[in-house]
Amino acid sequence: MLLRPRDDCAKHRGMEIDTLILGAGAAGLFCAAHAGGSTLVVDHARAPGEKIRISGGGRCNFTNTGTDPDAFLSANPHFCKSALARYSPWDFVAQVDRHGIAWHEKTLGQLFCDGRSTQIVDMLLAEARGAGAEIRLGTEVGEIGHDGGCFVVGVGADTVRARHLIVATGGKSIPKMGATGLAYRVAAQFGLAVTETRAGLVPYTFPDGRFADLAGVSLPVRATAGAGSFDEAMLFTHRGLSGPAMLQTSSFWDEGDTLCVDLSPALPLFDALCQAKATEGRRTLKSALSRHFPARLAAYLAADDAAPLAEYPDARLREIADGLHRWTLTPGGTEGYRTAEVTLGGVDTGGLSSRTMEAKGVPGLHFIGECVDVTGWLGGYNFQWAWASGFAAGVAVAG
Repeated sequence: MLLRPRDDCAKHRGMEIDTLILGAGAAGLFCAAHAGGSTLVVDHARAPGEKIRISGGGRCNFTNTGTDPDAFLSANPHFCKSALARYSPWDFVAQVDRHGIAWHEKTLGQLFCDGRSTQIVDMLLAEARGAGAEIRLGTEVGEIGHDGGCFVVGVGADTVRARHLIVATGGKSIPKMGATGLAYRVAAQFGLAVTETRAGLVPYTFPDGRFADLAGVSLPVRATAGAGSFDEAMLFTHRGLSGPAMLQTSSFWDEGDTLCVDLSPALPLFDALCQAKATEGRRTLKSALSRHFPARLAAYLAADDAAPLAEYPDARLREIADGLHRWTLTPGGTEGYRTAEVTLGGVDTGGLSSRTMEAKGVPGLHFIGECVDVTGWLGGYNFQWAWASGFAAGVAVAG
């Protein structure tokens, strides 16, 4: 049941609450569990936590044991430190354990549910409702204002007045799931700056179906774009390049920049080719490369080199090996928000308290989760930011 706060909001007619949370995703639901009983969570979607449901192939990569501020991108790289320090991955794991949800660790500290990701959604709903929060789905948010005493928000057919307004509506990524720029519009309405936004953790595209014949081929690489370098898998697709290594570097890549890929980070290819030349000189380059790469990729890489290895000077083998260790490409672009896992940029952290996520110039207004200019690497980091920022705001409004 929603409680009536004893403040200026009680002077007005309508639904009167302490806290209104916009967005029933990861950050919003988690925040509701800590915000106190007089809390309403509103979302226009018909189901809560849709990004949680589809994450990790349906098993939800809910956090990462190696979460560190260095794994987050922001105009202010220090902003995320306070929230991450106050709510750690192991705090969330403890909650998962309390709910009897089995989990396992994959590579690079990534934690996944053994079962379905809906277990995490159910846990968040149970925690929020257990704390007294009400959750309204399939409900549109109308005009948002402030009357000097509280926030006045159109919620479906109702007018809600709340002392605290927490915006957890995410970014622009995956619009088919209902993503909008609402958080940025609210920020602008109340005078907060919004940094430039763009798609992050997203596959690259290349013109003319350049890699269509290699679609489905995957291999471990070291990919570098700008200041980001990652040793993970790369996947060729009909549209271009995907896989964890590509998604990771996309957050550091700007349109027109090159992408550098080491196709063999664990094996010095010059040594391998020289060895093959010395012992099996009649082999072709394609045959030699097929020992280290998938067959279709080896054929693609050696398409212009059909002579036996014995006929290659060492200098030419060095040139070939160096080219494969520094395979340089210029993507035509990315797949954009349509398939992006996150939105880079967002509500400028310069206008927010790093401890409470509250707008410095608008008491009672908070922004959490993806809509803030804090974006993590692939692998559970962005969920941990949702938990940590949601906790920070929830504890703050609960008093």
